[in-house]
Amino acid sequence: MTQSKNSDPASVGAAKATRRDWLLLPLLGLLTIVAMAASAKLLARQAHLDSWGDVDPCLVFGDVSTGVRGNPGSVCWSKGRESGPVEYRFNSNGYRTDVRLGPKQQGTYRIVMTGASFALGAQVPVEKSSAALLPVELAKRTRRRIELYNEGMFSGSPHSVGLRFKDVLAAQPDLILWELTAWDIKQDSILMPPRVLRQAGAKGSSMAPKPAGLVSAVKAALASASPREAIQNVWDESNTAFALRHFLYEIQSLYVDAYLMPGNKDSDFLRKAPSAAWQTHLQQFDSYAADVELQAQAAGVPLIAVYVPNRAPAAMISRGEWPEGYDPYKLGDDIRAIILKHGGTYIDLLPEFRNLPNPERYYLPIDGHPTTEGQAMIAALLAKALTNGAVPALRVAAQPQTALEQGR
Repeated sequence: MTQSKNSDPASVGAAKATRRDWLLLPLLGLLTIVAMAASAKLLARQAHLDSWGDVDPCLVFGDVSTGVRGNPGSVCWSKGRESGPVEYRFNSNGYRTDVRLGPKQQGTYRIVMTGASFALGAQVPVEKSSAALLPVELAKRTRRRIELYNEGMFSGSPHSVGLRFKDVLAAQPDLILWELTAWDIKQDSILMPPRVLRQAGAKGSSMAPKPAGLVSAVKAALASASPREAIQNVWDESNTAFALRHFLYEIQSLYVDAYLMPGNKDSDFLRKAPSAAWQTHLQQFDSYAADVELQAQAAGVPLIAVYVPNRAPAAMISRGEWPEGYDPYKLGDDIRAIILKHGGTYIDLLPEFRNLPNPERYYLPIDGHPTTEGQAMIAALLAKALTNGAVPALRVAAQPQTALEQGR
């Protein structure tokens, strides 16, 4: 009489092993995920990808006659997830600059810079901003006394620049330098950051604190989203997810591919055929640019506009290739046409990025603002562009004959 297969010891052992595997494999998978998450979190801590401090107490929100402006005489400290601690000190006029305005000394050439956070020098010490470095570069090239008063501002949209333009003219500039980015065009009309509107509400009620802890964050997310969306939102905001993106985005090809993924509205300005929404932004910018340039012309002060690319187009131009349907030069061409139409001057920095290997290194990978090296890069490119004949008063000074002879 033969035994059944079910009673065979080998078969019984195999069945038990199969059931054990079904229990152990998911557990091992879960432990692997936990270990990876813990490692990523530890990596995030070691990389100091945390933030503290707040600039908001140093800013005045809700004034529709000016847009966001600095609180005169205020000082705040802030550290972003990708940057070191930075001091934001605003002078008696509410601007972040160490230059003291007074009567111009004879022979001094005064520039007033305006724009948004790139011009302000967000995420870097004020002495390492392009506004602080540019006059030094210009003085070397022109052998003139150059003074630059910076009126760049957080959320300094074109609309806001127009409203505060009286401050630009009050500084009695010889030249107005308007630094523009894709953000300025997309946020052409804002007078208050969207995050402030979300937190404080349109009526200016007190801002709700950010939920502390994972459980509180999930509860807050579930209050306004589906469970799946809530979990995704909490993950996206976590230090672990931020650290992973930060390190992946340091790889040029991965970063550009991710930035140009379908559905990413931030890359709309790079398309050869922009959306209707982006066309509307350009039309609105045209209106604000006309107002700004009209005020400059009425005061008899030349205005120069410059488009500073963000991280993605800078990388694309440096690589010299990009997917079909995209053009990293297009926004610069659009801004140039608008500025020239209203009688201003435009200087083009984009061709210079062809000769810069991996310029995306000079921007914070996720935040997107230029690093200290990035601000130095911008200052150098601006100095070269401003002294190549675009501004007669800032032409490169001729070298003395003795210097020329020594160089032979």
